[in-house]
Amino acid sequence: MDSPPETDQRDTGYTLHDDYIDDPYLWLEETDGDVSAWTAAQNDYADDYLGSLDIRESLRPRFEDLARTTTYMPVKARQNGYFQRVRDADADHPVLTFRPGLNEDRRVLVDPNEMSDDGSVSVDWYVPNPDGSLVAYGVAEGGDEQYDVRVLETESGETVEELIDVGRTGPWCFGWTDDGFYYLTTGSVGDGGQLEKEVRFHEIGTDPADDWTLADEFSTQTWPLVETDAESDYVILGHTEGWERTDLYYAELGSDELHSLVVGEDALFEPTLDGNDVYVNTSLDASNYRVVSVSLDAMDSNTSSTDVGGSSTDVGGSSTDPNTPFETVVAERDDAIAQELDVIGDRIVVKYLRDAVHELVVFDADGEQDETVPLPGRGSVASFGGEDDLFFTYESFTEPPSIRRYAFGADETTVVDQPDISTETDLTVTQEWFASADGTEVPAFVVRRSNLECDGDNPAVLYGYGGFENSLTPFFGEFFLPFLESGGVLAVANLRGGGEFGESWHHAGRREHKQRVFDDFFAAAEHLVENGYTSTERLACFGGSNGGLLVGASITQRPDLFAAAVCKVPLLDMLRFHTSLLGETWTTEYGSPDDPEAYEYIREYSPYHNVEERAYPAVLFTTGERDSRVDPFHARKMAARMQAAQSGADPILLKTRSQTGHGSGKPVSKVVEEKLDEWSFLGDQLDAF
Repeated sequence: MDSPPETDQRDTGYTLHDDYIDDPYLWLEETDGDVSAWTAAQNDYADDYLGSLDIRESLRPRFEDLARTTTYMPVKARQNGYFQRVRDADADHPVLTFRPGLNEDRRVLVDPNEMSDDGSVSVDWYVPNPDGSLVAYGVAEGGDEQYDVRVLETESGETVEELIDVGRTGPWCFGWTDDGFYYLTTGSVGDGGQLEKEVRFHEIGTDPADDWTLADEFSTQTWPLVETDAESDYVILGHTEGWERTDLYYAELGSDELHSLVVGEDALFEPTLDGNDVYVNTSLDASNYRVVSVSLDAMDSNTSSTDVGGSSTDVGGSSTDPNTPFETVVAERDDAIAQELDVIGDRIVVKYLRDAVHELVVFDADGEQDETVPLPGRGSVASFGGEDDLFFTYESFTEPPSIRRYAFGADETTVVDQPDISTETDLTVTQEWFASADGTEVPAFVVRRSNLECDGDNPAVLYGYGGFENSLTPFFGEFFLPFLESGGVLAVANLRGGGEFGESWHHAGRREHKQRVFDDFFAAAEHLVENGYTSTERLACFGGSNGGLLVGASITQRPDLFAAAVCKVPLLDMLRFHTSLLGETWTTEYGSPDDPEAYEYIREYSPYHNVEERAYPAVLFTTGERDSRVDPFHARKMAARMQAAQSGADPILLKTRSQTGHGSGKPVSKVVEEKLDEWSFLGDQLDAF
């Protein structure tokens, strides 16, 4: 193929801790005309290559069929009925619907498909109030995750409130009361103010300019959370710093006088309000998490007002000690991680993760186990909750996401909704363990056709993430199906840095231990080769965001292991990740390059700073021009440097997509084109399909 567009190498750089960092592509961090012209040339180069592949159009009919299927999002039950987002087969975006009963027809409340001609406007989240009479939802454009918040009346469908330019907000920081709601507002991407945060209260029927402030003192690494309940007199405010600690405060509804609930502990606290009782999933003295509780009525009667930032509260003892308000309700398990909880009536439902597979366990109010929800197999559970019965989403590597209902005490769950997708061959899923460089045993799921011969000559894709305590559990990837059906192998590695085995597993792969994540990934690749699933000539690595960093480290540290790589919305220049967008938030995970000690270990693995002249595998970098999380400059600079350094014959491509961001709110039409790019690229490089 033709050579990539030439990129101007300028005499630029900067000094960090007395080291001069040569950076000839520093200019690609800008958004001026030169960068726009360069980006257009890179897109043309990528499109010429991808468009020349016969496999791209041969895959299109199957990809269109897989995408153009009615899909069902989680059910949210309220006193008056059921809310749900549903995407029709021919639509770009799901619509928000309501129905009084599960056997009744859905009525469309909000249709984002009518909000723009090109599918660029999306409704990414919604929160109904407790009685279901009102529903708030977030509207964004181009996937930028910068929201206007609108409120409509369920019965009439009329919009009754609209808050413009609220910023980066969502249901994690939104709480209804009888007369309004608490919400997070931030500055905008354009003015660099995303990390300027404020929690306000809006009273229905009033001017948003008159909204009052509950809290506005948050560090750049801290994000707030809000929790309310229809039967509670209080609001819970959380300050979560990175992925390592949370301070909790509470206030009476309508008051801006905050009291400390737990402050200064190096642990995470995830609260759920049930009336005036707080149930908390916490890692305090419990790497695998435990559930504790406290009565806010008791706190309010026994404590005086405490300024935000007040003294630490001991939460380790029993409720009989006035200095230790929390008591353990559900103890830590040795064999599973308590990931989430919900309170439904007088039951506590806890979602556990055991060996990267979910379980749902039901406890009574005293923490005694009542039952385990019967799941269809070894899969993943998401978005669980309900009023009387339990609703949740279930999926696995072989089963598409289904909406399920469970009546407590029943023998099985019932399917409420399920997409009409089926595989064209029998698939086998195994979980296999292997030793990493330091001897730690690490698992991966391996998915393949049941009759596939492990002769060392199959195309394979290795996927990973390894960060932010994010767990990779079984998922149904519809666009993986053609690859698997044609004889491909998919491996999903549960690397350190994730949350699959608790807080200690996360801590083992962050900051100065980040190299362990990459070593785990390399060990997974070697396991696939040694066990006959594939060869290095037919193995690709695949990842996005923090997983893009993983891919970047893989192709710079072990290019010999991979024939190809797909690197999506990645972090790659790790000496400058903290200088734009949400980057400063992630210094708790990676360390800060401004810290001399952290600089040393970050510089050691930073993919952009480890590119040298050599033969690299084929790489497809992708980014979104409206990404408000990871700056697109990472992909631009890395692609430019690798194109200049590539001594081999394999292509280094960069595709920047317009009217898209980090991934949310993407219309199906764009998803199909994106997946065709990725899989035609991989198919060509791995000789797949």
